Amino acid sequence: MQKLVYLFSCFILFALSSCSDGKSYVVIETEFGNMTAELYNSTPHHKENFLKLVDEGFYDDLLFHRIIQGFMIQGGDPNSRDATPDQRLGSGGPGYTVEAEIGAPHFKGTLAAARTGGPSNPEKRSSGSQFYIVHGNTQTDQLLDNIERSKNFKYNEAQRAKYKELGGAPNLDGDYTLYGELVDGLDVVDKIAAVQKAPGDRPIQDIKMKIRRK
Repeated sequence: MQKLVYLFSCFILFALSSCSDGKSYVVIETEFGNMTAELYNSTPHHKENFLKLVDEGFYDDLLFHRIIQGFMIQGGDPNSRDATPDQRLGSGGPGYTVEAEIGAPHFKGTLAAARTGGPSNPEKRSSGSQFYIVHGNTQTDQLLDNIERSKNFKYNEAQRAKYKELGGAPNLDGDYTLYGELVDGLDVVDKIAAVQKAPGDRPIQDIKMKIRRK
């Protein structure tokens, strides 16, 4: 009897693992629509941290507090919850940083960790909670050539094609950790990127988010 129970348990575990593709998805809800992102298994520290915060409800009712059309939309500052219109945002976090896992290119719709720059962060460690979604622009071979020369790396043909067709922000490559990409909702990024901003790139009307697992 015990053997049968054991075999049945193994069968259930096998069935569950067979049904799962091992991927993790989150849904970012906004008044402009929802965005669904797949999180990369290749950036385990960022993936684990992001899911932990999502499960805790950390991001619920935070703002997209910095928006630059043709570049990115940024959120995840806990100080943005119930922030006054004149409040400076962008310096808040959960009290820790995450070690860099730099590798993926900044195509439109990729999900990346914000971080402080300059000599105070030589390891390029990521903010514990702030993230941005790339909006970007379509690129040309000349622009990509210039970035390759300045950063001393090479794009493959598929990456070049994607930058030229979809667009992105290749000037950030090699400097920030990307840990996911949108599989649905690129039009929502376009809508958010187009809103009216005040000086400092904060939207005049608050754009709140809620994030949950899919």
